[in-house]
Amino acid sequence: MSRKVAIVTGASQGIGRSTAIRLARDFDSLVLVARDRANLEQTAAEVKKLGAEPLVIDADLSQPDAARRVVDETLAVFGQIDALLNIAGAVPQIDVLEMTDEQWERGLALKLHGARRLTVAAWPSLKATSGSVVLMSGNSALFPKAPYAAVGTINAAIMALAKAFSDRGIADGVQVNSVLPGPVMTGRRQSYLEHWAPLHNMTVEEATAKFPVEAGIARYGTPEEIAELLAFIVSPAAHWMTGSALRMDGGEVKSM
Repeated sequence: MSRKVAIVTGASQGIGRSTAIRLARDFDSLVLVARDRANLEQTAAEVKKLGAEPLVIDADLSQPDAARRVVDETLAVFGQIDALLNIAGAVPQIDVLEMTDEQWERGLALKLHGARRLTVAAWPSLKATSGSVVLMSGNSALFPKAPYAAVGTINAAIMALAKAFSDRGIADGVQVNSVLPGPVMTGRRQSYLEHWAPLHNMTVEEATAKFPVEAGIARYGTPEEIAELLAFIVSPAAHWMTGSALRMDGGEVKSM
């Protein structure tokens, strides 16, 4: 029997973890990729409870050989790839005048080049299964600001890369889209708020309340809400949708 197989990167925490758990309802097998094996094993346990077969691969996708290894291990165990969700990629939030070359390169290596290499490596199998690819961007791609220069620049590049892949995918039968979440409350965002608050003479609670107000939204999103969108995108119901950049941001972006 043919098994539906999805690769989820960044599956050790946040949106990636929530997405892997959500997809366990739709896919027979989940390949969970991140650097933190201990956290990946926790995700795998949740996936297994829902009836999907997990494969844990601890890999640093910023390294050039990691993508090939992930694809080779996936095909060795499951024989095919039906969906690839590129979610990994934390980018430092540092002012445009202060970021070093090393910090720029680190952000590009994981989020942009990691996703690009993995998509290229998985493409033949995705072509064979008429599969789906998602690349995780973010709202900062639409309004880059000085304090978040790398985030905005790399997210804009992700959108362009997804467009290029989707153009190739029209001929090859591979669906490719990007997703642009707004402010989502993850463990990483919580850590950022805990660091940022005392620097601005605020409590963590005050800082947490401040950001949605400044963004013009009612509340933060949740990883589970983004996971539901991703699950829809890679479902058969959405397969004709390709080359799209989908926002889910609580109304943060006010433009058409």
